[in-house]
Amino acid sequence: MASESHQLPAVHEAYLPREHALHRPRHGKRQLTALVCALLFFTTPTLLWVFGVRPTEIENHKLAGFPSLGDGFGFFTGLPTWAVDQLSFRASAINAADGVSRSIFGEDAPLDQGSSSDSGPIPAPPLQQPSAPNSGPATPSLPGSNQAGYRKVVQGLDGWLYYGYDAESKCTPTQDIDTTMKKVNELRAAVEASGRKFVFVVTPDKTTMVPQFLPASFPGKDCSEAAAPNDWYKMTTVGHSLDLRPGLAASAARVGHPIYASNDTHWRDEGGLVLARTLAEAVQPGVTTGWKSTPDGTYDGVADLPLLLGKTGTKSNTQYTLEPDGVTDRAAGFIANIDTPVHRSSAPLPGTIAEPTLVYGDSFSLASSRYLTAAFTNLTYLAYSTDKTPQAAAVNELVNSRVVVLQAVERNVVGGLVPFTDDGFISAVKTAMAAHPVG
Repeated sequence: MASESHQLPAVHEAYLPREHALHRPRHGKRQLTALVCALLFFTTPTLLWVFGVRPTEIENHKLAGFPSLGDGFGFFTGLPTWAVDQLSFRASAINAADGVSRSIFGEDAPLDQGSSSDSGPIPAPPLQQPSAPNSGPATPSLPGSNQAGYRKVVQGLDGWLYYGYDAESKCTPTQDIDTTMKKVNELRAAVEASGRKFVFVVTPDKTTMVPQFLPASFPGKDCSEAAAPNDWYKMTTVGHSLDLRPGLAASAARVGHPIYASNDTHWRDEGGLVLARTLAEAVQPGVTTGWKSTPDGTYDGVADLPLLLGKTGTKSNTQYTLEPDGVTDRAAGFIANIDTPVHRSSAPLPGTIAEPTLVYGDSFSLASSRYLTAAFTNLTYLAYSTDKTPQAAAVNELVNSRVVVLQAVERNVVGGLVPFTDDGFISAVKTAMAAHPVG
């Protein structure tokens, strides 16, 4: 039996003299304060909801739902996320933090730092669109920054904002550009061997077309600028991508301003016109000779980059007519979503492409859909990044077309975030095309 001197004290350790080696304070007051704060944090959203106060989605993600008891310990780890998302004054707090940072430090609060969720900029519906009844583009999610040190948003000169993944994709690609171009050419060979036409087009990042407002230094600047020339060389020579850069530069010079919005990662309507004209010429050279296009009012849209900073912002656009025959305006409303196939058809006109065409693209296809629909009279849209359309259904859309347009934004191509280069998808396309050739 242990001696009495080695036995534990008969009283609680908190009641031992402070000099005793086993003395441990209860911290009762601090523990009580912490418990009260925690209770208020988790119950305040519920109390506010009872009195009619509702939180809003100020960021580019759905508000977190209340965790399920079936999640086990995940119920407890999910509570903080739910509580933070449900704070109705969260937007005001973010604006207040930004205001304090600007007043004291002369710069924006660093809300663009750290990892982001798996969603990125999404072109939101226009707030006002004079002659198009449909809402504007709302598109599949784009990647955010998941690499330490990179920014979700790069804050440039004169209030300009840039998507941080433009640089990150070039510095830390998940698949090298040579592999991506090899896979694109495998798709091209399969499609063309079946008697169909294949067109690959890379839409430039805003950092490529409007670099003059970038800051002197930002994460990824040096490595992205070093990689870009080689990436574009590979895309336009090895991958045979249509090069939109000269047409976009000429359009910007013609209208007298950049055709990418200062607070959005996508181009304005002028870019959509360039894409529509370039694609039509690639399919049928000379077809756009009689095209006419004139300004047709303005509309405002919700800018995507402020959303990544927990803010809101608007972008102004000039919309245009598009008369393929020089007389009839065929410009239509923007398409809102292409997670599942969307078909648009109209009577053929001089200056239009009548062959069944698939645009297998991304958010830039949506931002250009008003003008693509005017140029192609038998057109189907489908997002290559969607998880709502099974692979077999996507392959079937390629089979049903006579012209396959593969459109992808520069950052996704150079970053390797292009699901159409998956070996399983390419194999399925090869099999389907070989089984369904066209004359």
